[in-house]
Amino acid sequence: MKRVHQMPFGAEVLSDGVRFRIWAPSVERIGLSLEGPETFKVLPMDAAGDGWFEIKTGDARPGSRYRFVLENGLHVPDPASRFNPADVHSASMVVDPAAFDWQDDDWKGRPWEDAVIYELHVGTFSPEGTFAGVERRLDYLRHLGVTALELMPVADFPGRRNWGYDGVLQFAPDSSYGAPSDLKRLVQAAHKRGLMIFLDVVYNHFGPDGNYLHTYAKPFFTERHHTPWGAAINLDGPHNRVVRNFFIHNALYWLEEFNFDGLRFDAVQALIDDSDVRFLTEMSTAIRSHPGLKRPVHLVLENDDNEAKLLGEHSGQTGSFDAQWNDDAHHALHTLLTGETDGYYGDYSSTPVQRLGRALTEGFSYQGEPSPFRDGRLRGEPSGHLRPTAFVAFLQNHDQIGNRAFGDRLVHLAQPDALRAAVAILLLAPSVPLLFMGEEWGVHEPFPFFCDFYGELAQKVVAGRRGEFARFERFREQAARESIPDPGADATFESARLDWTALERPNHEAWLDLYRSLLQIRADHIAPRLRDMRGGGRYAVEGNLLEADWTLGDGARLHLIANLSATAKERVAPPRGRILYSSATGLEPAAKVWALPSWTVIWALKDDHV
Repeated sequence: MKRVHQMPFGAEVLSDGVRFRIWAPSVERIGLSLEGPETFKVLPMDAAGDGWFEIKTGDARPGSRYRFVLENGLHVPDPASRFNPADVHSASMVVDPAAFDWQDDDWKGRPWEDAVIYELHVGTFSPEGTFAGVERRLDYLRHLGVTALELMPVADFPGRRNWGYDGVLQFAPDSSYGAPSDLKRLVQAAHKRGLMIFLDVVYNHFGPDGNYLHTYAKPFFTERHHTPWGAAINLDGPHNRVVRNFFIHNALYWLEEFNFDGLRFDAVQALIDDSDVRFLTEMSTAIRSHPGLKRPVHLVLENDDNEAKLLGEHSGQTGSFDAQWNDDAHHALHTLLTGETDGYYGDYSSTPVQRLGRALTEGFSYQGEPSPFRDGRLRGEPSGHLRPTAFVAFLQNHDQIGNRAFGDRLVHLAQPDALRAAVAILLLAPSVPLLFMGEEWGVHEPFPFFCDFYGELAQKVVAGRRGEFARFERFREQAARESIPDPGADATFESARLDWTALERPNHEAWLDLYRSLLQIRADHIAPRLRDMRGGGRYAVEGNLLEADWTLGDGARLHLIANLSATAKERVAPPRGRILYSSATGLEPAAKVWALPSWTVIWALKDDHV
């Protein structure tokens, strides 16, 4: 089977050569440079109107290297390059997507309610640091009990190492991970094992090194709006149609040409858009109207604004998104586990159990209330009408680990019994759980921020990174800030690489057994009942005792009791229904009241049909 996404720009392989097309409204002329090992041939491109230039030539073929030549002599890569083998400043390569013969025709996708997501960074997940390295560990992930991989961004970034959020060639998988065919083989291999695979995409900015768009396509950006990265992407000004199409085609490209099962959209609150039809709505509609008509395609947001209106009450609804990463649930759990109150954790420190209960049963904890961290700005929208699967919950992810000064994980910050309680809540709640690579065996490796810049930019990144923590008490002194790892150092990157030999050590095996057993309970008793749920649940809090319950899609009632404190809780009424999981032993089933030890979590299911 062949999978090709047709694009109005970039390099398209024809029967008699290649068509090249680029939008360059800020220049009068542009040329195509065909680059061989020893020779260069520059061909003038024809102006096609509205800033477009194109050329069809029989001198190029799959594998040909090329760049575009500006009036000032600057050679730039194709912004729609499918592959840049020698990094972002070098020549692009013509790729024929029809050359890959797909063997996963029988893959029909999986429903969103099945999702248990495993987020990973390709470069540090395996010793190889490649797409092939991930592929070799797919059987491990399947046996763990996850149903979906989520790759951190793979769009070509400068250098050999990066989180992926500094990508500048949005259509080209980074060559340090492998060729486009290697990524396609990974997707295909995941499908053969029944695993979905999602991709994290970044449409709110380009990285600071290797983005040449400002030299020949200035209208790609706008000074009308600004983001933390500078001038915003132009989504609502003159020429926004071309800009919107660029990103919409990018999303369709990953879904159609690489057969990904879904996308996670990074920090969409930075997609500033005052137009009548929001870019996000247009993006979702385009996806639902094309690949989404043929198979399940899942769309997930990261959105600090907590906009419930973007989330469809029914998965797959045109113009909406399936789910959002739920920072509220994470922040409440993290505050409970660590006692930290710095930064945004301060918004959860006074009533963390209350905040957690609301996030588990109603989606957002902040649904229009003022956020002290945001200087009293109202945050969020009512979300209790949405199903729990409209929210992705997590204890750890790349941001929540990597944005710490040393990238330290929860095993170093929380007591083991408290962390086990949080894991039991995460994996059995009706919301979609997400794990970050290695957490399931309690890895000790940190996940610090790393990149591969050079010169003045590298120095600015180090200074900026250390300056971010100057307001924290422990980093007020210069010497303390200098202990924060240099993001550009090889050692910082290598410190994040998972040590797979640790799986053989007893403590790590115990963590892995816990995750596997909980995910098996989820697969057997909870996930099959999530479809057709209507709305969220209810919760009650007494001190640090949390009770919550949900009516599942088949009418069964799921009930949670959790003592989220270091002291025992006396005289607690037992849950209704049969026990699915209990971290406490010796509780008498027939007793009218129970005394719950510290950090106890109990899940029960009441099903009148059984």
